[in-house]
Amino acid sequence: MKYVIIGNSAAAIGGVEGIRRVDPEGEIILISKEPYATYSRPLISYFLAGQVDARHMAYRPASFYRDTGVTALLGREAARVDTEASRVILADGEAVSYDRLLIATGGVPFVPPIEGADAGGVTTFTTWDDAKALKRLAPSLKKVVILGGGLIGVKAMEGLQAHGIDITVVELMDRILGLVLDKTASGILEKKLVQEGVTLRKGTTIRKIVPGGDGKVREVLLENGESLEADHLIIAIGVRPNLRVAADTPIACGRGILVDDAMRTNVPHVYAAGDVAEATELLSGEKRVIPILPNAYRQGKIAGMAMAGQESAYLGGLVMNSVEVGGIPAISAGLMNPPEEAGYEVKRFLDKKNNVYRKMVLKDDRLIGFILIGAVDRAGIYTGLIRERIDVGPFKRRLLESDFGVIDFPRDLRSYKLSTVYM
Repeated sequence: MKYVIIGNSAAAIGGVEGIRRVDPEGEIILISKEPYATYSRPLISYFLAGQVDARHMAYRPASFYRDTGVTALLGREAARVDTEASRVILADGEAVSYDRLLIATGGVPFVPPIEGADAGGVTTFTTWDDAKALKRLAPSLKKVVILGGGLIGVKAMEGLQAHGIDITVVELMDRILGLVLDKTASGILEKKLVQEGVTLRKGTTIRKIVPGGDGKVREVLLENGESLEADHLIIAIGVRPNLRVAADTPIACGRGILVDDAMRTNVPHVYAAGDVAEATELLSGEKRVIPILPNAYRQGKIAGMAMAGQESAYLGGLVMNSVEVGGIPAISAGLMNPPEEAGYEVKRFLDKKNNVYRKMVLKDDRLIGFILIGAVDRAGIYTGLIRERIDVGPFKRRLLESDFGVIDFPRDLRSYKLSTVYM
């Protein structure tokens, strides 16, 4: 059997390990546009800040490809898939045939059509090369504007703060991290950022980028009429599934590549996993793209096993986010901001003095979402309760307590091992 994997991040590595769990002998060819061995993308902000070096960026040991018998075509871009001939066409024209194909191409940054976006000094922040370029530039930068106060923008901001750069974050929503936190949680983090000298501009976006005589960005004009001086602009308003290789093929796509619970596409012998895949979401049962590493790896492993002939069902992805802002950790999972309608129960605890906030969202005595700010050590327990759909009625009055734990479970539940704790 000849397996081909397009991609080299968490889903692709999960695919390799899934295949090898079932088939120790089949040929595996991995194709990656980036020239690096697999690395951990969440670490690029720490690399930018100087908190980790190149040695610590690895997602798997340097011997991974050799140990798993993988032929890694690094620095080679897959241009398209020919599903009729069962082959992948590379950008240089070479064709790689397959018996089973896994598309794990991840996401690409979304850059909106802003006037002047082609100016020098306008970049994104999703790859190691992005972080390397910013790190080289950092000593010469004085004022950086970040468009987007979501997870990518906040991570870019954290990396740049270590270099003493004047940073302004422009966010269209009324708060930073608005898709993963509520107003109270965001407010705690925003207050800390302002104390650290970060400027926030909320409820507006960039209308125009103005270059200087050297062709590099000099200022940005906001929709609210304000002008911000900048010698660099990072566009960090999100990513979209990288569907390029699926274009002009019969592979069915929605927002991402549509897959079943074995990660199969509608085309025989073609699978997809990770940030490019539109798979089942745990709580709603609907198809959704959930671009986070744990889901990507699990999808990749399930796909790899299925490709090798051993199927297991993907039980659904759970939205989870973890970030640290100004030394304050924040974790959220599931449905954090439920619609204002009957059936949801929301429990909150707030300690402003110590920057501690806990929020639990329940429906029918099942925990379906939470936010933790400051004290996050119980996140794994809460996540397990969501995944296992545990009836928390007997102990829900204890959910917000700082010492809540397994000891609060009824005896029969205590003896039951929660099978999926990911935090």
